[in-house]
Amino acid sequence: MLRWLIVVFLALLLISWVRPWLEKMGLGKLPGDFHFKLFGREWFIPFTSTLLLSFVLSLLTKLL
Repeated sequence: MLRWLIVVFLALLLISWVRPWLEKMGLGKLPGDFHFKLFGREWFIPFTSTLLLSFVLSLLTKLL
């Protein structure tokens, strides 16, 4: 259980670090990426961008 918590924490840290770079490339602005305000905070759910990135990464791993 502790390993999964560490993996999730590191993944969230990596995503928050890479997010501005991905937005410059156009990811995060695709149809299906949700932006909304709730309880005074802005929330971002990159559903389509996540699917696209996972597809690209799976293709890369199969080719290499």
